[in-house]
Amino acid sequence: MDLDKRAEDLLRMLIAKFIEQGDPVGSRTLAHEPGVDLSPATVRNVMADLEDMGLIMSPHTSAGRIPTAKGYRFFIDSLLNVQPLGGFAISQIEDRLNEGQDTKELMMTVSEFLSEVTKFAGVVILPNMTGTTFRQIEFVKISAKRVLVVLITEDGRVQNRMILDEQEYSENELISAANYFNDKHRGKSLSVIRNQLLREMQRDSEEINKLMETAISMASRVIDCDDYGSDNVLVSGEEQLLDVPDLAAVEKIRKIFETFRTRHSLLNLLDKSIKARGVSIFIGDESGFDGLNDCSVVAAPYEVEGERIGVIGVIGPTRMQYERVIPVVDVTAMTLSNALMHLSHE
Repeated sequence: MDLDKRAEDLLRMLIAKFIEQGDPVGSRTLAHEPGVDLSPATVRNVMADLEDMGLIMSPHTSAGRIPTAKGYRFFIDSLLNVQPLGGFAISQIEDRLNEGQDTKELMMTVSEFLSEVTKFAGVVILPNMTGTTFRQIEFVKISAKRVLVVLITEDGRVQNRMILDEQEYSENELISAANYFNDKHRGKSLSVIRNQLLREMQRDSEEINKLMETAISMASRVIDCDDYGSDNVLVSGEEQLLDVPDLAAVEKIRKIFETFRTRHSLLNLLDKSIKARGVSIFIGDESGFDGLNDCSVVAAPYEVEGERIGVIGVIGPTRMQYERVIPVVDVTAMTLSNALMHLSHE
């Protein structure tokens, strides 16, 4: 969109003023801003042009203007000046994400941290387990027919599953089955292993020895693609949105919380960010979900060994301080990548 400098400056000021105060901004207010050497009438004419272009609009209750989703998009893409975080702020993030936590604790810390810092909802899309590399599995006998299955991947994640089986296994049988499975599958992706397990389970039982049968029976219950869906989404601080005036209407907040409840919506939305480099921003209906029409999503992928494996983000009102939220999400994603790298090498 081609705007002259005068129009760009006034649009930037209007959006900054609206984000700061939350009230529609009038031409007289902008005319008195420092650095504006224009009459209120000239400012009104420029604002009328911006309104014709769909960048700002006038609420029914006020002669002032507020930005539209299209205006926010132009502001973010062309006018926003994001300042990098200072060294102290970066150190705070690093300290928070490097406290000897395991992967699951680390992910929850990130979600909670983003919510605490921004005062909005913090979101983390956990890595897709089926695409990760298998390291080892352990079968631990808890009681006569209860077995704890512990799955460990190369990136340091641990998945536990308690299994109740009609058949009773001895400790030696479980150890032998785990050793057999580890020798056969170590270094493969979980999706490849799952497909092999499905094929092996379809084989005639006479072709499968006792050791293989035990390993297949135990492992197939934890390596299941269907288990890694909406549970892969962590959300912290959604209650913070109740204090946001822009989202105070009951119907608005109900739709937002419904989106949080059906986690697959967030999973589908943030999955779009995993292919992007750096920060992605979805404004209003750009998310594709009615429940987030009054919200913006600021998201960034995190990676291990150069492979993007998940996404973190913040969900808040469209009237948010983007210049503050964007660098927090960006640096947190990079810090999380470094922390996961260290965990994978431990």
